[in-house]
Amino acid sequence: MRHVVVIGAGQAGAACVARLRKSGFEGKITLIGEESVPPYQRPPLSKAYLLGEMPLERLYLRPESFYAENDITLRLGAEVTAIDPERREISLGDETLGYDELVLATGSMPRRLPEAIGGALEGVLTVRTVADVDAMAPRFTEGARVLIVGGGYIGLEAAAVAAKRGLKVTLVEMAERILARVAAPETSEYFRELHRAHGVELREGTGLTELIGTDGHVSGARLSDGREIPVDFVIVGVGITPDTRLAESAGLVLDNGIRTDEHGRSSDAAIWAAGDCASFPHGGTRIRLESVGNAIDQAECVADNIAGESLRPYEAKPWFWSDQFDCKLQIAGLSTGHDRVVTRPGSEGARSFWYYAGERLIAVDAMNDARAYMVAKRLIESGKSPAPEAVADPETDLKALLKA
Repeated sequence: MRHVVVIGAGQAGAACVARLRKSGFEGKITLIGEESVPPYQRPPLSKAYLLGEMPLERLYLRPESFYAENDITLRLGAEVTAIDPERREISLGDETLGYDELVLATGSMPRRLPEAIGGALEGVLTVRTVADVDAMAPRFTEGARVLIVGGGYIGLEAAAVAAKRGLKVTLVEMAERILARVAAPETSEYFRELHRAHGVELREGTGLTELIGTDGHVSGARLSDGREIPVDFVIVGVGITPDTRLAESAGLVLDNGIRTDEHGRSSDAAIWAAGDCASFPHGGTRIRLESVGNAIDQAECVADNIAGESLRPYEAKPWFWSDQFDCKLQIAGLSTGHDRVVTRPGSEGARSFWYYAGERLIAVDAMNDARAYMVAKRLIESGKSPAPEAVADPETDLKALLKA
């Protein structure tokens, strides 16, 4: 009886084990997670859960009973310390566990500030786990002063929640504009206006020089523009890095993550990878996607390839979302390489930005415009590219673009 071990009890790991059973795999399955809680969804952590609008149990991807009912051994609060590819064993402290197939769904780790500038002070926080949010929730009191470091989606979402709770929010972004790495200037401008309208102080082109501590607790910050501001706590949102520590120590090939082939298999034939930690072939290049959609789809592909008699390639269909204040941003496709952005106004303040590379539609950012998002997503996935002039014309029937 084959034994599949999955390391990482996040979105990818949970999707993989569920799909294995659904695909008819009858062997042993073990899912191992470092946290003490069952697999849960992360996006609501920094929003509904932090605001107290969602209890912990509602974060769970499946009831805890699901794993026992499907004969899946769930090991929580367990840290895998090593992988021995030759013996096909993993180490959990003094215990060893054999496997026939191993899936690495180790996810990613938040980047932290260097200790040299005060990153180790008490009150300097990241948003990644339930424990992270539980630690910061008591600090979200009206009038508290919070510094957000980083103007990507993580930082902006944290700023939105803090502002809604009545905190005094300052956000600094070292680049010349927020979202510079992931979005066009048009999208940056939209969210700049949104945050400033809600009282967030945005300081773009401004870095953090040093955090000031008082009795070991952060109490202020010196910025690159020479300002010194008082703070009660700091949220660091400067991106994440793939967690490849186990893969590296096991000798697997890395390439901006754990390098996999089109089927999700690593450089070791018995080890697979999925989710934030995996890089894979896509469109003639190699990418790594940090999204819920990718974690689920890629993990299910890996499960199918483990359980099935033949292999299928993973075909990524990138999509993302972000909730900030009363705006729901939905993104389809990858905007890398675009040379033109077309703006389409929607009803009641909705807006969408369509990215073109030459004549080819490659991505869309849709703000409170689900129709534009859905149509653009279908167009991108089918390889259709409507004329930019038609997209920009608010009189154009979006559904008609699908038939053209």
